[in-house]
Order: sequence, then structure tokens, then C-alpha cells
Amino acid sequence: MVEVLGVHKKYGKVRALEDLSFRVGRGEIFGIIGPDGAGKTTLFRILTTLLLADSGEARVDGFDVVTGYRDIRARVGYMPGRFSLYQDLTVQENLEFFATVFGTTITANYHLIRDIYDQLKAFNSRRAGKLSGGMKQKLALCCALIHKPEVLFLDEPTTGVDPVSRREFWEMLKRLKAQGITILVSTPYMDEAVLCDRIALIQHGRFLRIDTPRNLVVQYPVRLLSVKGPSMFTLLRELRALKGIRSCYAFGDSHHVAVEDELLTPESLREKLRAMGHEGVEAEYIQASVEDCFMELASTGAAS
Repeated sequence: MVEVLGVHKKYGKVRALEDLSFRVGRGEIFGIIGPDGAGKTTLFRILTTLLLADSGEARVDGFDVVTGYRDIRARVGYMPGRFSLYQDLTVQENLEFFATVFGTTITANYHLIRDIYDQLKAFNSRRAGKLSGGMKQKLALCCALIHKPEVLFLDEPTTGVDPVSRREFWEMLKRLKAQGITILVSTPYMDEAVLCDRIALIQHGRFLRIDTPRNLVVQYPVRLLSVKGPSMFTLLRELRALKGIRSCYAFGDSHHVAVEDELLTPESLREKLRAMGHEGVEAEYIQASVEDCFMELASTGAAS
């Protein structure tokens, strides 16, 4: 459905995308995971024919993004990161407008948006600009689906949305996948990565790795410990200085410590820290998360 080969893009001297290549199959949820400024939006704008790459090739549903842009625009749905619907139009008016643009009606493809639209019906006459963040998100998704796209591009769709709405949104994506729609979604939230079939970790316009979330965490190269203590800032600094520790990052209320030295166990680490004046330290082995994998790949400069 989506094929990208050696795509490059620069803004002046800034490299936004560097030699990106990947494929996405029909009916797949493919996640582009990375921080702000990593190149996610630039990539989506190229694939939706809104921006030209400097070099490389890209095809969506078999059409080249340069020569087949008209065909692509009729076959994709695009939900940009920033709410871009008409704020002065009502929910109903926005939906009717986008349906008309694509030569269809709300009724024709109602089955695609039914689950989402049912939550919006009570606000049909409300202006889009007056909706809550979660409701704006649902309306934008309805408008992106109203013409029954083959491929759906969602650029950071859950940024700034409450946890309940985020969870509901991903449930919607699962139902859309079941209807055969291919979904490319970008997000800075590492916890959303596990909800994708495959993910590409991106930083500074380069892919660090493309794989399933499960394969990524299983292939984490070293042992990982969770460490807590009374003085977390001092603990972080001194952990990073210890021999045998590959990396150490703050994760919520604990530090995730990647250990290279096989002799450095939770017990021996606690002893070392106790000798350095850290009392009451807790340490235990943990399973790596996608975020741990991202930090590991980013620090080593690995690429897919």
C-alpha cells in the first residue's frame, strides 16, 4: 500500500529526512514513533502529496506521489496534527462539506464513521471550534474517513488529548483496521507503540529501527534494572558514573539502568550505592519497554 525508497528532504541546512525506506502492507497499523522535530510531519506531508521530497521515490496504493498525486488524494485520508477543520462551521456542516468535496455523502459511507459519529450526534449543531479536544479529534477522524480512503494518515492524533479519549481513539483504529483500511499513525507517545502492528523509531530524520513492538523489546541487548532511592537526582548522577553501567535514564518515579557487567546484579548494585552513602535503595530486574529501546538505539546511533 505504501512504499518509500531513499527519501531525502532538507529545509535549508537542516536535514528533515535522511534516506528513509520502508513498506506498509494493506490493513496494517504502522506507527512512526519519535519526538517532536524528528521528521514525522514532513514524511506524512510527502506521502499525502502536500510536499515534494528532494530525492527518492514514494508510492501510495500503487501511485507515485509526484505523477499520481490526483489519484492519491482521492484514495487517502489525512488528519494533520493541528486541528484544521472549519471552526465556524458546525459538526454537521463540516462533515457535509468534506463529503461534497470528495463527491460522496455522509450516508454513503456512514458505516465507516458510525461508531465515532454516534458520539458526536449530540453536538451536531455546535461549531467545531467550541468542541472539546477529544470531540475535535473524533470530528477530524470522521472527516478524514467520509470518502472511504484506502490509506489513513494520522499525524500525532492524540497529542494534547486526555487519557480516556486516547484509549477510545485507539479502539476506533482497531475497528477501522478490521474493515481493511491501512493506517499510518505518528506519535511521540512511546506507550502507543505497542498498539501498532509494526513501528519505525525515528530521530533526526532517520529511522533507528523498523520492527514489531514485541521484537524490539525482546532484542534489547543488555540487562535492565529499575532503581529507586531517597535522593533521585544524586542517584542518577552517580549511577551514570559507575563502571559497568551502559546507560541510565529517569523513567517516572524510578531510573532505568542498562547494565553491561554481568557481576552487577540488583544486590551488588545496592551494596555499591550503600557504600557511596545511598541508604534505602531499591533495585530489581525489569523488562525493557519500547521507550527503553528507543533510548538505547538513539544513544548508539543505530539505524535500520
